[in-house]
Amino acid sequence: MAIRNLRLEGDEILKKKSREIETIDEKIQILIDDMIETMHKYNGVGLAAVQVGILKRVIVIDLYDDNGPIVMINPVIIKEKGEQEVDEGCLSFPNQFAKVIRPAEIVAEYTDREGKRMKVKAKELLAQAISHEVDHLNGEVFMDKILPGTLEYIEPEEK
Repeated sequence: MAIRNLRLEGDEILKKKSREIETIDEKIQILIDDMIETMHKYNGVGLAAVQVGILKRVIVIDLYDDNGPIVMINPVIIKEKGEQEVDEGCLSFPNQFAKVIRPAEIVAEYTDREGKRMKVKAKELLAQAISHEVDHLNGEVFMDKILPGTLEYIEPEEK
C-alpha cells in the first residue's frame, strides 16, 4: 500500500470524466488499497480515483463508523429524494469549505471490490459523500456547486 499524490485545485484532470472499469484486476485492487490509505492519511470521508490522477470510476468512502471503508466501482445514482444544505470540503481543495445543496437521500448501484453488484440506500452524510464523489467521476467539483457567499478558507493548524 502507498500514499498517492493528491491532485489539487487547478489540475485539469479534475475536470475530466472517468472511464468505466471493465475488469477488477490486481491493479484495481492495489489502487483501491492506496486510495483508502491516502484518504485516511488526509482524514477524508471520501476519495475518487481521479483525485489521485487515475481516470477510473472508483470511489472509496469512510464515515469512520463500525462499518469500515466502502468501495464503489462504477457507481451510479439511480434515485434522489429531497435536499439538504451541507457544509462541504474536498481533499483536492485543501482548507476550503462552503455550503452546497445535496440530495437528502439517494439510491446508488455499484460493483464492490469482489465483483458483486450492490445497491445502497443512503441518507445524510453517506448520501452527501456518494454524491460528492460521483460528481468527481463526472468531472465536477464541489466548487462548481457552492452557494454564493459561503466559501471560507480555514488556515491549517501549525504542527
